[in-house]
Amino acid sequence: MKVYTKTGDKGTTALFGGTRVPKHHIRIESYGTVDELNSHIGLIRDQEINSLYKAVLIEVQDRLFTVGAILATPPEKEVLKNGQQRLNINRISENDIQYLEQEIDKMDAELPPMTHFVLPGGHTTVSYCHIARCVCRRAERLAVHLHEIEPTDERVLTYLNRLSDYLFVLARKLSHDLNAEEVKWIPRKD
Repeated sequence: MKVYTKTGDKGTTALFGGTRVPKHHIRIESYGTVDELNSHIGLIRDQEINSLYKAVLIEVQDRLFTVGAILATPPEKEVLKNGQQRLNINRISENDIQYLEQEIDKMDAELPPMTHFVLPGGHTTVSYCHIARCVCRRAERLAVHLHEIEPTDERVLTYLNRLSDYLFVLARKLSHDLNAEEVKWIPRKD
């Protein structure tokens, strides 16, 4: 299979199931942003961090491929004429969401209580987490927008929401582990 097909040279691309849409379509923006998020998570995983975090991030990356596949499949193409699912992969499950929640709770138990918003930064790896968190929030916003136009699996929306929470807590935990300064945002009172 060649990397280039030339079928997108006129500004359209195929969704799963064959439907062609403009490359700026909300569905493309949604799963394209999930792909961007996956790349940022790969960058975090490439840092010198605890192997447990790396294992969680590999699991997250796997789940993001699933999210992307779900978002790339228009509702009318989800089921074949014989009633079988066209997308023959495991969906996002409640277990996937609970896994993130458990990992959040484990990290949070080792952190001081949060009393203020924190400014992103303090260490390069922490900053990568904050960038990934922001991209995750954008992916979530786009998926919500898509869901309003064409209903999508709501667990995808929940997963992206929980993942952004996980990335925030991971940033705090890495700040703690790396002895990086966590700068609190304290609003000015002029």
